[in-house]
Amino acid sequence: MCSLLNFPTPPPDGTITVCEANSELVNTDNNNEDILNRYKDMMNIPDITVERSPNTLVHESAKSAFIEHKQTVLKKIIATWHENGCMGVLEEIANMKGEVSPWICKTVCGILMSIRWLNSLHGSIFPHLLLSSEDLVCEFSHTLDWQSSPVKVFAWHPHVMKFAAALNDDSVKIYTVNNSLVPTLKHKLQKYVADIAWRPFSSSEVALACQSCVLVWHVDPKSLATRPSTACVQVLSQTGHSPVTSLCWCPQGGALITASPADTAMMVWDVSMERCEPLRRFGGGGVSFINWSPDGSKVFAATPSTVFRVWHTQKWEVEKWSNPCSRCQAACWSPDGSTLLFATYTEPKVYSLRFGHLTGTTETSIGGSKAAVCVVDLTQVVLGSTEEYNVGGCVQSMVWDPLGQRLAVLFRESNSSNLVAVFKTKVHPVLEIISCGFVRGPSNTTAASICFQPTFDSGALLTVVWSNGKVSHIPLYFLSPRALEHGGLISGSGVAPGNGHTPSLLFSQD
Repeated sequence: MCSLLNFPTPPPDGTITVCEANSELVNTDNNNEDILNRYKDMMNIPDITVERSPNTLVHESAKSAFIEHKQTVLKKIIATWHENGCMGVLEEIANMKGEVSPWICKTVCGILMSIRWLNSLHGSIFPHLLLSSEDLVCEFSHTLDWQSSPVKVFAWHPHVMKFAAALNDDSVKIYTVNNSLVPTLKHKLQKYVADIAWRPFSSSEVALACQSCVLVWHVDPKSLATRPSTACVQVLSQTGHSPVTSLCWCPQGGALITASPADTAMMVWDVSMERCEPLRRFGGGGVSFINWSPDGSKVFAATPSTVFRVWHTQKWEVEKWSNPCSRCQAACWSPDGSTLLFATYTEPKVYSLRFGHLTGTTETSIGGSKAAVCVVDLTQVVLGSTEEYNVGGCVQSMVWDPLGQRLAVLFRESNSSNLVAVFKTKVHPVLEIISCGFVRGPSNTTAASICFQPTFDSGALLTVVWSNGKVSHIPLYFLSPRALEHGGLISGSGVAPGNGHTPSLLFSQD
């Protein structure tokens, strides 16, 4: 089992990580503009920094813009129904003392008391149901300190060198390599953006998980419009399915799955028809996070409770696991879908589950490992001799690169959240995880979110969003097994800073 004790000493304050070369993470001085600019030019990826701004959004009723005038009881009830639904109507009638019969007020008050008692009973079992929509998103988001982060969500396109970034004003910007045009997506229903997913094999479709619905934008890459109109968006909504905190596309791009921690059903959408089928299993209090395996055979579904499930998409059969400690916080699949790594909310550990294949076929067998195996111990340790660093703790987010060679872990603890731990991994014949090093960002910042670019051809490209709005792209150069089979040639180049010369061996052989 791998431990943080096996890691090298973290880079000192005032340095920044620029790449991995020769199986080691390379760092340079934070003020060395020449080397930093050289790496930016070499990567040729839009360099963005989003300034932190106060959240000035005020979500209030449109009634405040009009002068109040007297309405009939019936008109008040109809208006309240359209704006606040059934519960709003009951509360409105309960407040109509003197306008309706006293026995009607008493009856409605009794109904409201019964509903609130039932809700409190349900809330005592699943406390997250008592949270507001914004607090629910913040609680289950993989972005550290989602409410105040300048970049709330970041997502690479699976095939094209472009990405989407959701900002703290609920707008979403689309950045493309070698294109200065940056479309901005904005819609009246685009509130509390919790997740973004690009549709595979489509250069234009991107889905946003929002407070009350899912928005699927169609952004023509050839369009010169910087502000696409609302005619370019589809609204997917289902009663009781909000707020939406997680979504993912089938790897073939055919179906979209959405999840809400307040709904026990996942919704499988046919986006073109704007219809959905629920996948419901009772228990767990909702579905907080979903992740489709890269081979398309399985869907991981975490709940706000200690239960999580794995759905097998061939016949939509389900396996259920429970952890007595706490809910599942983060999870990621190996490239072939045979291995699932996950971490819980309160334990500083990473566990693995293995899934086999039926003999003589490519179909996965129903029934994975009977028990999860602890493969990484992230308990806080003290590293360094001259200067001591406390590193480790519980996991906030965890991502695995598309080749299955590098694993990145973002910590939730404040004294470790300015570092991202990178592991070297090997899936077959047996799972191996060993230490690589720590990624450090700009001074006085913490890592907010992490992800890997899916099409980087020189190893793996780790993207880190920092708390000051800075987005860093860190190339991890290594030879994949496929490259070794073809004589070790691989495209791309890099220069290790520090000594001013090119290293003799740029790529590591793992």
